[in-house]
Amino acid sequence: PDPIKFEGSLWEGPAMSESELLADLKSLGGKNKFNYKSFIGQGYYGTKVPSVVVRNLLESPGWYTSYTPYQAEIAQGRLESLLNYQTMVMDLTGLPVANASLLDEATAVGETIGMALTQAKFKKNKFFIDSRMHPQTIAVAQTRADGMGAELVIGEWEKVDNFGDYAGVAVQYPDTNGAVNDYTDFFAKAKAAKSLTVCATDLLALCSLKPPGEMGAEVAVGSAQRFGVPLGYGGPHAAFLSCIDSLKRIIPGRIIGISKDVHGNPALRMALQTREQHIKREKATSNICTAQALLANMAAMYAVYHGPEGLRNISSEAHIKAKALAVGMTELGHTVLHSTFFDTISIQLKSMSADDYMKKAVAKGYNVRKLSETTISIALDETADDVDMQALLECAGGAMALSELRVKAEAMDATGGLGRTSSFLTHPVFNTYHCEMEMQRYIYRLERKDLALNTAMIPLGSCTMKLNAASQMLPISWPEFGNVHPFVPVEQAAGYQEMF
Repeated sequence: PDPIKFEGSLWEGPAMSESELLADLKSLGGKNKFNYKSFIGQGYYGTKVPSVVVRNLLESPGWYTSYTPYQAEIAQGRLESLLNYQTMVMDLTGLPVANASLLDEATAVGETIGMALTQAKFKKNKFFIDSRMHPQTIAVAQTRADGMGAELVIGEWEKVDNFGDYAGVAVQYPDTNGAVNDYTDFFAKAKAAKSLTVCATDLLALCSLKPPGEMGAEVAVGSAQRFGVPLGYGGPHAAFLSCIDSLKRIIPGRIIGISKDVHGNPALRMALQTREQHIKREKATSNICTAQALLANMAAMYAVYHGPEGLRNISSEAHIKAKALAVGMTELGHTVLHSTFFDTISIQLKSMSADDYMKKAVAKGYNVRKLSETTISIALDETADDVDMQALLECAGGAMALSELRVKAEAMDATGGLGRTSSFLTHPVFNTYHCEMEMQRYIYRLERKDLALNTAMIPLGSCTMKLNAASQMLPISWPEFGNVHPFVPVEQAAGYQEMF
């Protein structure tokens, strides 16, 4: 289309050697404000990528050049890692079935609209979506609904009473402003009216909060980005979708199943393959090529490496810091808008505008989210430290004693009784490889079971990364490109804009 058509020439100047290209990319990346910390949230968070995963998985051709695992006999390693991903998602969301990744959170919600219409046998065409879901999720859901001939109704979940009109309902937990809500009664009423209940959620939050499955959600979706996958200005990141058992035949994406080989030994394969490679296209539920397997494997290995105890610690630390920030902001005279939250707080500012606060924050190298002319939200994450906390408080009016704020925070309940009591990641694979050497050996042991470009020619898979030269792959793990939040002001991503 003309509005997006590029009229100039794509490249001017002589061809570059690989070393010249890398130098050029380094210069281009340097135009991004990659050293700024973004506490914007909205589904994207800073994370610490374990070095053992970067070096042995993300940057290993044994993992990034292998083909989508249709041929189970040459894909047992990746299938095990994807099974770990499924298990992680099932445990954290409290649901019995999960797929091994989708494209991103917003399109995963779009997929649930299709699931809801299918379950309703297309007798209902309305789908309710709460207005406090992430804005990009609502935008994508609108586009997907239009394509399916469905009507998307956007409103407040507390005010819904006509559940019977909807094929499905979707809410966010915690919501885009950070609030943690109990949806138990809402889900019960929707299910009684045969409306599919969908909950978009956050895996790190679920290490501390009651899982959606225990509230009665039939489907949970979200992004696994904050499990050790860099921001990358918005992607790529693996999404997840889990559901109740009766929905397993309409779940999109790949499902890894445990089977037996010809010798009777346990073997993994892709199960329930209603995918376009296997059946007529119009009967397929999805195309599994594009489901972010490499990123799902990174997230799975993050969980394997940290284990349940490590994840609990990371989760509770983000939660305590958010509580401490809430206490500090309140003591400075501002109003924290929700009493229940996980890592994100919305703040009604006193005697200053949101723009004033953000200007001060940017001057110190921080981005936060503007909700209105006088309201901001701050989403803390694994990377937040005391220096960051102090800077965020100084922008709001003054330095404070963090140790005192922390003591007050630890005595405070901000979950509204929705703290997690059920165990998760109890399987031995999540409780074994916590030292770097063991983790390295585990990743390599899985890699050796698979066929990738570092062992043989693969005739399939033009859509995979096997065609990329090493010099093209190197910048993927550079912070200049990895550390940029998708919703930073556009001038902070000048390198990305030039690349586009």
